[in-house]
Amino acid sequence: MEPTIGVLALQGDFKEHLAVLERLGVAAREVRLPHHLDGLAGLIIPGGESTTIGRLIERFALRDKLLECIQSGMPVWGTCAGMIVLARDVDAETRARTQPLLGVLDIVVRRNAFGPQPESFEVDLAIPVLGPQPFRAVFIRAPIVSWIGPNVEPLAQLADGTVVAVRQGNIIGTAFHPELAEDDRFHAWFCALARAFVARTEPATTL
Repeated sequence: MEPTIGVLALQGDFKEHLAVLERLGVAAREVRLPHHLDGLAGLIIPGGESTTIGRLIERFALRDKLLECIQSGMPVWGTCAGMIVLARDVDAETRARTQPLLGVLDIVVRRNAFGPQPESFEVDLAIPVLGPQPFRAVFIRAPIVSWIGPNVEPLAQLADGTVVAVRQGNIIGTAFHPELAEDDRFHAWFCALARAFVARTEPATTL
């Protein structure tokens, strides 16, 4: 049986992630309340507005259960704003006055590092975990990783060396939007992490 992947559905482009998971034939669930996290094999935190997502996590009492799931080793993937929510910190220059963060990914990010929405762009990235073919990455008001902890692995960099995708164990962050690309490899790779997590834990979960 396939694992069930949750998509945090408080704000942002969660529907686009759900559409990719549907194309891949993966069971998926919108997550809005703590009990929606029960039995999940992985969770995607989508792009949107990071301060709003963080505040809604607090308002809907999701923070403690989210941290419990992540600390158990459940794969979690933040895209764009989702990566900011997972980060340890946001640099002082671009951090909102109140910026709730989960603080589980040992990176510092810089919000809107490429400018406003009209400055959005696409670029082919080498992402070795996805294979030799470049991945067409979509950047929209994207953050960058401005500092990276010693246990965090860069997964992708721009030509100038700027880190735009990272992995710390089962915690993944991407500055770009794979859900908007016509390439489902990143989601397929994340689902493979989720299957491996379930296989390592106990067979009576969602598999």
